[in-house]
Amino acid sequence: MAVLETRNLTYTYSKGSPFERTAVDDVSLKIDEGLIIGVLGHTGSGKSTLIQHFNGLLRADSGQVLLDGTDIWAEKSRIREVRFQVGLVFQYPEYQIFGETVFKDIAFGPANMGLDESEIKGRVEQSARDTGLDMRLMERSPFELSGGQKRRVAIAGVMAMNPRVLILDEPASGLDPRGREIIFDCIRNYHRRTGSTVMIVSHSMEDLACIADKLLVMNRGRVFCFDDTERVFARAEELVKIGLDIPQVTRIFLELKKRGIDFGKEVYTVGYAKRVIGDYIDYIKIKRGESL
Repeated sequence: MAVLETRNLTYTYSKGSPFERTAVDDVSLKIDEGLIIGVLGHTGSGKSTLIQHFNGLLRADSGQVLLDGTDIWAEKSRIREVRFQVGLVFQYPEYQIFGETVFKDIAFGPANMGLDESEIKGRVEQSARDTGLDMRLMERSPFELSGGQKRRVAIAGVMAMNPRVLILDEPASGLDPRGREIIFDCIRNYHRRTGSTVMIVSHSMEDLACIADKLLVMNRGRVFCFDDTERVFARAEELVKIGLDIPQVTRIFLELKKRGIDFGKEVYTVGYAKRVIGDYIDYIKIKRGESL
């Protein structure tokens, strides 16, 4: 069942001015509940503009956004409730930290939901666990933490609201490889525990290849494709043509295919590549009558 849906969604910046630009152009989508969705696109493709419509931060010029089948703007007074159900983590969220302590910063969202103190405490502690934050940090100022820890505090603050849909815009941007790994582990932990729908916007196909069930590719404000991750990578050459940088391992397998070595599968992670090559070697051995 679709938890989020858009119908003919269109949004134009600077309408009526010389700088007018349609960022989202007649987009219709259905986002099924419980999946991890990767959102890809080159700079200016409309991906960040699109996700800001899902919780009402932007209101479309035309078309609809539906949450559980109901237009989120049907009753303007309920848009605040929509934002509790569709949580959005902006790029570089650590710059939006303002709490006196780590605990208070994470607790800000749940407190605004009107929850009692015991429920707030439980949610803060759970979100801290999901994001790998040591409980001994809770009474420290968030401004004393490392950059990676600050980002996890900001993400934990949105997770603590237990949104039906968690949307993260470039959550690993600017981090080193270890920091990126930690952030994506946090997202996996949250998804595993809650079963919520998660949407991750990224320019890195390598990051999303390792975590996403489906990929939504935006191009010039329109949906280029929206399908299972493996099927999207089957269109790797088309993705390159619209300006996306496919994973290095996918490039290698495309080159092998051009040279006559076709593994018959779309390869987009190193782990998957190892399994595919192993299966291919076993097949060759069997064909030659060699012992495995």
